[in-house]
Amino acid sequence: MAADASAPSLAERIPRPSLSSAIGLVFVAVLVLWLIKNFTVSPSSFIQVSLIGLTTGCLYALVALGYTLVYGILELINFANGDVFMLGGMFAITYSTHFFNLHPGQGPVIVPILIVTLVLVMLSCGAINATIERVAYRPLRGAPRLAPLITAIGASFIIQDIGLIFWGPNYVPAPSVFPTSSVFNIGGVNFTWNMLIVFLFTIPVLLVLLYLVQRTRQGKAMRATAQDMDASAMMGIDVNRTISFTFVIAGALAGAAGFLYAFYVTAVRFDQGFQLGLIAFTAAVLGGIGNLPGAVLGAVLIGLIQAWNEGLPWHAPGSDWTQSIVFSILILILVFRPEGLLGERTPEGG
Repeated sequence: MAADASAPSLAERIPRPSLSSAIGLVFVAVLVLWLIKNFTVSPSSFIQVSLIGLTTGCLYALVALGYTLVYGILELINFANGDVFMLGGMFAITYSTHFFNLHPGQGPVIVPILIVTLVLVMLSCGAINATIERVAYRPLRGAPRLAPLITAIGASFIIQDIGLIFWGPNYVPAPSVFPTSSVFNIGGVNFTWNMLIVFLFTIPVLLVLLYLVQRTRQGKAMRATAQDMDASAMMGIDVNRTISFTFVIAGALAGAAGFLYAFYVTAVRFDQGFQLGLIAFTAAVLGGIGNLPGAVLGAVLIGLIQAWNEGLPWHAPGSDWTQSIVFSILILILVFRPEGLLGERTPEGG
């Protein structure tokens, strides 16, 4: 029987790798070889730098989760989220030192002070983020996308100015109350308690968020609102309350990240939120914005890349190149894989 001329040949049916895939594979191969070389040069330095990168990535993850929650519902990049993170750090220092007189050497009483401070910070930042949504974003919900985007940038600068007015232009020191003693030893490198605290907070937060979004009634309302806002309203879902709840959660996460950052780094400045917020946004895009595990994955990868760039001993570009590398990753992801590592490509609505 003659072959059907219209049927595609075997060569046509086998997908050919695209140029972008080939470039990506070459880049990954070079990166892996560079990491292997650094590990062989100094294994202890590699492990130490990687632990720092994982810890930093966990801090970025808390902010990136806020970005991805809001974008998943409104398709809005809430640039003010990074500055809410800054306020969280400032609130953590102010509440703990001015209200509770927190200082090193207080013994076990430090733990309840930190817990109460964390709760206050998360409530404060959640309320601020919800207020921003109510005042700045809700009136523009039906406007062209450029309007709320510009408003988000404006809200970011307003919060920066508030931080500058209340706390000044210099770094605000936090008391060093997170223990820095060793938990265990990996390859001659100590994994310290302050790193473990960050891990122990970030991982349960992700699990709770996944449960909230996938299993609870409020989570179902969030997912329905994200899919079709008008249909959700017709089905009896209070869309405004659902969106406000999402902003509360995103603000609380940013506040928790600010709290951890303040006591891990022990210093916060008024303009740190904007830069860190952009890095966290890059992490959310890298992992797949709108995807919660993707936000964490992207944040951890960005934290590792930043730490490797700044801390590895063999041919690392150095801290002067960190921002260029991070935002180059953002550009490459947007060009070659805009859905991110764990996101799904979806067609634009007609």
